[in-house]
Amino acid sequence: MNNTTPKQTHTGDRVRRSILTNMIIVPFIPFILAIGVGFYYFTTSLENNTTASMKRIVSDHRNMIESFLMERKADLEFVTNAFQYDEINQKETIDAIFENLKKQSGAFIDLGLFDPQGIHVRYSGKYELQGKTYADELWFKQVMQNGAYISDIFLGYRHLPHFVIAIKHGSGKNTWVLRATIDTLYFDRMISQVRIGKTGEAYILNKDGISQSERRSSNIQVMEKDPEFADFSKPEEAIHTFIKTDSSGIKYLYAVTWLKDKEWMLVVRQEKKDAYRFLYTAVYINLIIMILGVAVIIVVATFITDRILKQIEKLGREKENLGNQLIRAAQLAEIGEMAAGFAHEINNPLQIIKSEHALIETFLEDISHKIDEKGKRDLDEIEDSLGQIKIQVNRCSEITHAILRFGRKNEIRLETLNPCCVIPEIIHMIEKKAEVHGIEIIKQLSEDSPEFIGDTSQFQQVMLNLFNNAMDAITERHGSKGGMLKIETGMKDEKFLIVKITDNGAGISPENIGKIFSPFFTTKPVGKGTGLGLSVCYGIIESFGGTMEVTSEENAGAAFIISLPVITQ
Repeated sequence: MNNTTPKQTHTGDRVRRSILTNMIIVPFIPFILAIGVGFYYFTTSLENNTTASMKRIVSDHRNMIESFLMERKADLEFVTNAFQYDEINQKETIDAIFENLKKQSGAFIDLGLFDPQGIHVRYSGKYELQGKTYADELWFKQVMQNGAYISDIFLGYRHLPHFVIAIKHGSGKNTWVLRATIDTLYFDRMISQVRIGKTGEAYILNKDGISQSERRSSNIQVMEKDPEFADFSKPEEAIHTFIKTDSSGIKYLYAVTWLKDKEWMLVVRQEKKDAYRFLYTAVYINLIIMILGVAVIIVVATFITDRILKQIEKLGREKENLGNQLIRAAQLAEIGEMAAGFAHEINNPLQIIKSEHALIETFLEDISHKIDEKGKRDLDEIEDSLGQIKIQVNRCSEITHAILRFGRKNEIRLETLNPCCVIPEIIHMIEKKAEVHGIEIIKQLSEDSPEFIGDTSQFQQVMLNLFNNAMDAITERHGSKGGMLKIETGMKDEKFLIVKITDNGAGISPENIGKIFSPFFTTKPVGKGTGLGLSVCYGIIESFGGTMEVTSEENAGAAFIISLPVITQ
């Protein structure tokens, strides 16, 4: 039957919500802060590492391209310094020079010699360019003005994209120009060596945004204008990085730097999701950890909340039981005081009965010699009845004296106790109850059992409690027939006396055997026990300097072993 009121249920739900909310929020806040701070620093570090890696790749690639161009320029300068115009103007000589240049680098396509008017006077290569005039070409004007020039990609007479490196030598009428054409495919392969993840690529634009190399990820061809170039911020520093969305809607991480005295721009880019793939992986892992962490917090909080509520409910029940038990204990105390009073009051009539009995015996002795044989037979029956009265009166007197001694619980007085004397007195108090329930009492009290120090009333309380518990367990299992209660004394060793109470009752279940000495623990129904008896007994034996243990098997009985320190000389 559930006695919980709607008000109690509402209060319990409110308490549960309050506890659960606090159990979730309190650990959740530092958990989220720890995850957030750790994630911030981790992502910042990863972004910085990614950007630094991109800058390092761009720097290395820029140095490689600059070195390539400078080396090809140095090759031509070496030729102009090593040979005279008349020597290079020989077919065999220019072909030999060209072959040597190709051995130096496979990037050279052809080699040409030009006079001051821009006429192609000698040529070594696969195209028919000798005799053509280049005076109006941009590259020729620049080399004549600056002494050396590396051109952008242009079509020229070949009608194919290419660029040239030209060196001017001499002055005035003795001026001449040596020009070499660079293989665009070779140059493109060198640029496209950059491999960053799955989507990384490198390409070159000139200062007007015209593509100077092939590109993998767009339809922009060589010599076509890159429409995104206008949105590039022109880098003042060595390398500039930024994120930008291209015309197809894909976000890229860019790194750009100038080449060739800011005539060319090297662009390296990679799709953002590819560049930051480790970051996104970390985000997913972080989210999973956060979700799992929140789930664990909720599960643990729910579990702990339920346990706390169960403990609160248990404490509430124990508080209620404690109140009832205290009331019951007060009632028992009152009954105990009344019983002591009753015993005292009963003891007075018993003394009168004993006195009257002694008087009757005296009268019978006086008249015994005055009656006949028939009267003597009647007199014998009277004497037998008087003897039985004397026995019962003495028994009642012993019981009342025992009750009076038991009632003096507050008058603790430690004294020397002999188990062979005190235990039989206590057994005598429960013999009738045992007889009524068909319980055989077996006494095995060793005559040489040593004495111990204790309070008579408290020791009597311990033994009576154990005897009564044993008889209840025996009755529960056997009814009114077949019970056995054994009391033994002996020596554990030279320092300790053993008092063992064994029964063949219902026994104690394994889950309860560890709790029987706990206050207020009882297996008896409400009104049949307070749960204080064994805990009090345990405390009394401890106060004597001893110990109390129990061994039991369910439906096989139990044995309580009391160890008490003996009196030594």
